[in-house]
Amino acid sequence: MHALQDSVLLYPVYALLFADAGLTTAEISSLFAIWSVVSFVCEIPAGALADTWSRKRVYAVGEIVSAAGWAVWLIWPTYPGFATGFVLWGLGGAFASGSLEALVYDQVGDGTAYTRIMGRARMASMLAMLAATILATPALLAGGYVLVGVISIATVTAGGLLALRLPSSGTDDRTARNAEEAGGYFPVLRAGLRAATGSRRVLRALAVAAAVPGFSALDEYLPLLARDMGAPTSAVPLLFALTALAMAAGSGLADRLSPESPRPLAGALALAAALLAAGSLVPHPAGIVPVSVAFGLLQFAMVHAEARLQDAITGPARTTALSVAGFGAEVAAVLLYAAFGLPVALPLLCALMAVPLSLTAFLALQR
Repeated sequence: MHALQDSVLLYPVYALLFADAGLTTAEISSLFAIWSVVSFVCEIPAGALADTWSRKRVYAVGEIVSAAGWAVWLIWPTYPGFATGFVLWGLGGAFASGSLEALVYDQVGDGTAYTRIMGRARMASMLAMLAATILATPALLAGGYVLVGVISIATVTAGGLLALRLPSSGTDDRTARNAEEAGGYFPVLRAGLRAATGSRRVLRALAVAAAVPGFSALDEYLPLLARDMGAPTSAVPLLFALTALAMAAGSGLADRLSPESPRPLAGALALAAALLAAGSLVPHPAGIVPVSVAFGLLQFAMVHAEARLQDAITGPARTTALSVAGFGAEVAAVLLYAAFGLPVALPLLCALMAVPLSLTAFLALQR
């Protein structure tokens, strides 16, 4: 999901909202499945809509639709209400995915400047997510889920409205003109798919840009990994905060090396694989330190992989092509979740993720 949507007070506690409403674990899992299916189905069509209509308007609509989904949760706290909210959140996330990134790249025009801007933006997002995690508890104690939800809805709605004030330098006019020249929505959709699959260079950049965010889904298992390492439950949030700080640092340092060379990207992925394997197998909470550094390197790699894909894409259907990468990232995350359903000890499963991560590093190194 989009970073702003992950940085609100509701994000760390919404699963508790479902449980306190009487939902079983199986029902909660089915809600996540609904969320994923909607994201899968809408990701690429939403990208084509941004390339046809307006990237910043589609992004703004995505934020507001997501906020509307959370409002449904508060108004209708039952399984059908939660399911409806997830449909809206999945749709909103699909609208936001790729739209802002394409708009930023259109403004700066090259991967180096894009890396600087998005790296700092992602760092700010990680710090905001950390702050939201810390503030969620006092907000929950002060006003329950209603207060947490209202603050989250207001935050994301304001972000969507502010996005409408982003400078476009004629980008939206060019988008509409290009769509009209291409013949409308479906020709733009086909052009975006061709842009994403039309050359070996783009396909390789797309594969890496999809795989790296997929590996970041490992953070869902970090609390369980920390406890398997021997950390008391009360210490798990502090260890997770360490990981969040490492991720913020990785994003913030992404512009220190140029994305034009594949070596920083491949090196970060290879080192992340080694640290993930080594840290996961340490039978002590100290093992979270190298694992956290690995996640910081993954964030560094994510910004570089995205910048390299942006540089490789040509043509007006940029958001559509980026949405193909977003779709691939969702698929990679689902495959990772399936792998973690195997009857293997969690630390060993985390360590085994170093193998596909190393293969991704090798793929990134190919020119």
